[in-house]
Amino acid sequence: MSYDEKSQKTLAVVKAMEEALGANSNSMDKHFHKDFRWMGNQGCGVKKNLEDFRNNWQLPLRAAFSDRIYNTDKFLVDGNWASCFGHIDAIHSGEFMGIAPTNKRVKIHYTDFWEVKDGLIIDNWVTVDFPSILSQLGVDIFNGLGWESYDRGELIPSKPN
Repeated sequence: MSYDEKSQKTLAVVKAMEEALGANSNSMDKHFHKDFRWMGNQGCGVKKNLEDFRNNWQLPLRAAFSDRIYNTDKFLVDGNWASCFGHIDAIHSGEFMGIAPTNKRVKIHYTDFWEVKDGLIIDNWVTVDFPSILSQLGVDIFNGLGWESYDRGELIPSKPN
């Protein structure tokens, strides 16, 4: 199989999985390797297998955010690897990080990197922008000291030593 064919097969595996997520599928095992791992940024955790992913990511996300629409902006593929970035448009309809439902529509920004082995996703490195979600729900975890303050001229950078 050529490198381009391998890349296209990898992309097909990932897109089929994303389509199943968007369709609220409960049978995700046909997309993931038996040794699947999901590794998220701080606040998201690490899921050691598909059951962990389902119970400790997929179901809590569904409970906190309904009417989810997946909007992937761009896919990139390289052999057995694929990546994407985008956002989920959703309604905050369940508790999220201690915040009671607000029924606000939010954007959940994400970046994913997947490794595909034997036609199934074996590893998934994920970054989900929790500070942005919390900000949309009225919580500034940076207490006004996020570096956006530099952009607005509210903070002045200190000089390097």
